[in-house]
Amino acid sequence: MPAPDHRLTTNEMAQFVADGYLRFEALVPASINERVIEELQLLYTTKMRQLVESVGLNPDDVAKTPSVSVSHPESLTPLAECYPPPSILGEMLRLPEVLGIIESLVGKNPLFDHDFVHYIPAENPRGQHLHVDAVIDDQQPSFDIQLFYFPTEVAPGAGGTRFVPGTHLRHTRAEGVARYQHLLGEQRYSGPAGTLLVFHQGLWHAGQPNPSQQDRWMYKIRLNPQVPQVRLWNTEDFEAIHNDARDHTFAHMRQDSVANTFRTMQPWQKGHEARYEQMERARLWRYLSGDEQFDVDFYHTRIEFRAGVNEGSAS
Repeated sequence: MPAPDHRLTTNEMAQFVADGYLRFEALVPASINERVIEELQLLYTTKMRQLVESVGLNPDDVAKTPSVSVSHPESLTPLAECYPPPSILGEMLRLPEVLGIIESLVGKNPLFDHDFVHYIPAENPRGQHLHVDAVIDDQQPSFDIQLFYFPTEVAPGAGGTRFVPGTHLRHTRAEGVARYQHLLGEQRYSGPAGTLLVFHQGLWHAGQPNPSQQDRWMYKIRLNPQVPQVRLWNTEDFEAIHNDARDHTFAHMRQDSVANTFRTMQPWQKGHEARYEQMERARLWRYLSGDEQFDVDFYHTRIEFRAGVNEGSAS
């Protein structure tokens, strides 16, 4: 659970770096969940009609929706200006619990990138292929986040989002993973109303068919940081678990460190391949923690020592 000030803890941030997502069950109260569907319906209609006009989407996909439209933010709008009162979506986004999570990952008042309403009607056999959202692989450590808000309960097999933990640091093109099916460790979301999933921009995911008798609604919003993402979370537990480079599996391994979190692999991260995953996690943690000497099992440190030796011999 987040810290008392609603920001994430160091332990939660390390888990986000390792897995590429965090899950907060029933975070949004029923008073919002029960009122937001009508607004989502209007927003969904607006966005689908825009797609019909701009990219030639099949008009039948929106033929049964109301013709009323609703205003929505433009890209690069500060989050604080998105969906002002009396918007229920705005009420959800301004919950202290939600703002604390956002601040921890991308800072106060990040920029609105885009949002979308993902609606899967009851008895819908269609699903999405696995994909990554709008990734441009520029090898930068900074990242966007995406909030996936489920205002109603989603039963197992009822259209919950499929995603593959740990894939956010596997650089790929957006559609480059579409052919993959039944990956070890993949999850299919199900859970209570008001649950919030927070994804790193690079996490592989897909919408699922909904054979149930209940419509499935999900609101997604992508946010861009405006500040360096360095120690934005609640760091009261930072010194206790932030290890130095000596934390090494075959030398002196701590059981209570950030490095130990990064050693825990997903089922698809097998054998020595896991070492490369540890290096990617350590590289991202160096950025987030501001500690350029951080390491897991000496992999970066060993290379950097050799680089220093080579530079010395060259002189």
